[in-house]
Amino acid sequence: MNTEHYTYRVTWSAEDGEHVGLCAEFPSLSWLAATPEAALKGIRRVVTETVADLRAGGEPIPAALAERRYSGEFRVRIPPQVHRALALEAAEQGVSLNRLASAKLAS
Repeated sequence: MNTEHYTYRVTWSAEDGEHVGLCAEFPSLSWLAATPEAALKGIRRVVTETVADLRAGGEPIPAALAERRYSGEFRVRIPPQVHRALALEAAEQGVSLNRLASAKLAS
């Protein structure tokens, strides 16, 4: 697994008064630093070390989100009233319920 393919982000932590580096594939890991660059460097190092530990222990290593395949399908359960309202809106717009839901999710 190439740790460079993981999804990293840096944000400001008002609580800590520092930048925090995060990795979506490892939500329990973080790295605090004075600069965004240092936070990113720190979280990348922690993820690399964690992957090495997992590999050494024969434990599963999360796949990078960027390398996963997505079918384009998922199920969402909604209340019947919401389903009815969406179906009505789709009919009024002359589109399928699927197209309407997709457009709403994309916006």
